Amino acid sequence: MKLKLSLNWLLALVPVAVGLEATHAPAPYIFFAAALGIVPIAALLVHATEQLATRTGDAVGGLLNATFGNAPELIIAIVALKAGLMQMVLASIIGAVLANLLLALGLAFLLGGLKKHDQEYNAGAARIYSSIMLITVIGLAAPGAFKNLFGVEAAVLRSDSLNIGLALLLLALYVLYLIFMLKTHPELFVSKGGGPEAHAAEWGVKRAVTTLVVASVGAAFMSEILVGAAEATGEALGMSQIFIGVILLALIGGAAELGAAVTMGVRDRLDLSIGIALGSCMQIALFVAPVLVLASYFIAPEPLRLEFGKTAVGVLLMSVLIGTVVCADGHSNWYKGVQLVAVYLVLALLMYLAPG
Repeated sequence: MKLKLSLNWLLALVPVAVGLEATHAPAPYIFFAAALGIVPIAALLVHATEQLATRTGDAVGGLLNATFGNAPELIIAIVALKAGLMQMVLASIIGAVLANLLLALGLAFLLGGLKKHDQEYNAGAARIYSSIMLITVIGLAAPGAFKNLFGVEAAVLRSDSLNIGLALLLLALYVLYLIFMLKTHPELFVSKGGGPEAHAAEWGVKRAVTTLVVASVGAAFMSEILVGAAEATGEALGMSQIFIGVILLALIGGAAELGAAVTMGVRDRLDLSIGIALGSCMQIALFVAPVLVLASYFIAPEPLRLEFGKTAVGVLLMSVLIGTVVCADGHSNWYKGVQLVAVYLVLALLMYLAPG
């Protein structure tokens, strides 16, 4: 008898992770068991979202996929907040943007390009995503720029006002983007690619929504185990909190969007791939980050401040600029994918070798 390969087999690692934690096993075993256990849960979130998205079109489908695909990421970050791992949370925000913008989109271009010589998508929509991301980088750089301009003492005195004000501004920008995309200018996000349209929904709405709720609860449970073992795992394997946050947690939390974006690229539905990958980037920066800031005042030992270092802001800016250049013309091929993936691997290597 042949056993069908499926991500669902990884669900067996959920009780394994629980057992390892209960028996106080070495942290790396707990961490990687929990990490692999989250992957099929994230995949369930994606599949349920795709079932709902069959009725909405690529633009709204990408938004739904990004929203529920980011649920594990948000849950992981909230658990880390409660544990007081502020640097890891900030690193995971940067890492999530890099993983979607460079790795997910790069693999979608690469694997889709290996299957088809040239792929087409809506360049106008891609430019809108890119311009919003550039504005977002300016917003995330603001606290650090304020400290450099007016000194540490002034920054400390105004930190809460700046922190809350920036969070509210980013949330407002996200709400206005949703109104722009869904209400006033939906025609700008119409698909231009040549891929086949989605098949009819296999699941009913009730089943899809139930799956979303159950998978979100499962992701929350596994995230608590994952984050609890993260710091000790980094120490045991010689990894910094920066590497764990920027690379490992971002990839685990973003497994759903990454898998969906790549799958749609292979199916020659790059409009949906871009909607998932770049939509997820915007949602992380404009929704998840501000929500974490506001939530930290209630659940964390101290407020989360969006104070990214010069290196983090520089990396984010360069990645957004590279993504903007690569996506600007509305055409894709496998070598564009290679370029994006190469940049991500360079950054991953730097993070791994970073001291402390």
